[in-house]
Amino acid sequence: MNIVKNKLNQAGIKPTYQRLVIMDYLEQCGSHPTVDGIYENLVIKVPTISRTTVYNTLNLLTAESLVHAVTITGTEVHYGIGRADHHHFLCVQCGRILDIEVNCPLATQVPGDYLGHQILEVHGYFRGICSDCLNKNKR
Repeated sequence: MNIVKNKLNQAGIKPTYQRLVIMDYLEQCGSHPTVDGIYENLVIKVPTISRTTVYNTLNLLTAESLVHAVTITGTEVHYGIGRADHHHFLCVQCGRILDIEVNCPLATQVPGDYLGHQILEVHGYFRGICSDCLNKNKR
């Protein structure tokens, strides 16, 4: 958790226990959970945490570019840690959102100009069935 604490300190964010736990959870989970998913997993470990705390913390971490928000389903915001200039894969069976590496020339130019337009963000995603679900279907 020291790495998480250092990231918060470097961003000028006070490393409260709730912020550390939320950020550590995102570092460890390997997918892009929603506010409710984060809350449901953390309330077991931290009974005093609230959905409002999770929501407010994610907004702060997103504003400071420590966390990125992903809206693929059109109904929910999912959160992840890491670079913002990558693409995502949405499994239509289990609903997980995974980071994927795709060679996208626009992603490496952001922010910047392209064909006379100023690009602020690039969002790319793929929909399909993840390898875990494919393996379950084969059984």
